[in-house]
Amino acid sequence: MIGGDAVASREEVEPSRIDWKTIWMPMTLIVGAFLVLFYLPMDSERFTNAIMESLSLAKWYAQEHVMLCLVPAFFIAGAISCFVSQAAVMRYLGPNAKKVIAYGVSSVSGTILAVCSCTVLPLFAGIWKRGAGLGPAIAFLYSGPAINILAIVLTARILGLELGIARAVGAIIFALVIGFLMYLIFIKEEKQKAEAALHLPTAEVERPLWQNVIYFATMVGLLISATWGRPSDPVGFWNAIYEVKWWLTGAFAVVFGVELSIWFRVKAVKVVIAGVIVAALAFAFPHEPLIAFGAGIIALTVIITTTRGETEEWFLSTWGFTKQITPLLFGGVLAAGLLLGQPGTEGLIPSKWVSGLVGGNSLGANFFAAIVGAFMYFATLTEVPILQGLIGSGMGKGPALALLLAGPALSLPNMLVIRSVMGTKKTVVFVTLVVIMSTICGMIFGHYFR
Repeated sequence: MIGGDAVASREEVEPSRIDWKTIWMPMTLIVGAFLVLFYLPMDSERFTNAIMESLSLAKWYAQEHVMLCLVPAFFIAGAISCFVSQAAVMRYLGPNAKKVIAYGVSSVSGTILAVCSCTVLPLFAGIWKRGAGLGPAIAFLYSGPAINILAIVLTARILGLELGIARAVGAIIFALVIGFLMYLIFIKEEKQKAEAALHLPTAEVERPLWQNVIYFATMVGLLISATWGRPSDPVGFWNAIYEVKWWLTGAFAVVFGVELSIWFRVKAVKVVIAGVIVAALAFAFPHEPLIAFGAGIIALTVIITTTRGETEEWFLSTWGFTKQITPLLFGGVLAAGLLLGQPGTEGLIPSKWVSGLVGGNSLGANFFAAIVGAFMYFATLTEVPILQGLIGSGMGKGPALALLLAGPALSLPNMLVIRSVMGTKKTVVFVTLVVIMSTICGMIFGHYFR
């Protein structure tokens, strides 16, 4: 009996090594993956086409957006994290900041940032990491891709003036309202952050504010000029900017090199050598600007990693955002391509289902359009020709506005990354607010404009 009691006591003391986290969860994932591979419907033409569309969308995203949009955004986010003091962010965008300034600045940021729902993510992560309040950060996250002035102008010209105006007004109101609602919903956490901010020490800065402003303006100028898209009309002001976009990019790059040398103590010889190489490639391959742009990114990486001091921290911060966001982003792009295909093509979900469900101005049509817009990936400006085709197939104007308000600001890749930055609960609430408000605005607009 005594031996039996000792054995029983030992079993109670020693916990079982067979538990859910260490054994059953990995086993479930392995068995699930095996079953998926075992029953892959490779004989289904729709499935194999969806696989090809998924890979094609990922390839297109890699070619068109990673080098020109995402990588510069990572460097800007890393710079925000390193060179913008937490105290400064808390002062202008933090929980204790003046609401008019914080929400006003963040809600119209999209007018200067011609970015998509994925490119804005590193920038959002940067200001969030530095202590921005939830409301202003969410307003910035929504407005970045939604209030793109070129996209709004294109919407008005192609889809109609009333739809363009409704998109512009709705996007600004959305940024303000959703940001403020997120603040109210999570007000307890925001008050705790505000109390913690009161005890922050005064930050020591390497350079005055005006230098940081010029420095960030230069990087944003590089991002905008390099990603400036060809307008539908081959004449006019927007087209004139497109014709000289690479000259503008080069000019911003020269200014950026001077700033690195003067303000960041990078040896001038490094900057000159990098500039000569990039310029030579630009003139040698004038019709392949990605070659010179890619060389510039490599040169910048080499320069800041071989210069001791704050530039090393800049690179480490940039790399931190890159490894956090990139895998989720490409995973989301692959999933979006598999389910919905590329613009103008089909994935697993037939496009006729989509167009058939968004006719008229019913609650269901507007809600479905908002849901589809929220999960589908739209590159900057691509939502306009997609909607032009859907409207031609019978889509109502109300659902069209619902998709315009939900689509550019959200996507499946976007949601996955947002969750990794601020958690599941806040992400679900944010997405839900966008979908509900898009549905309501679509119904109101569709009631007056048919």
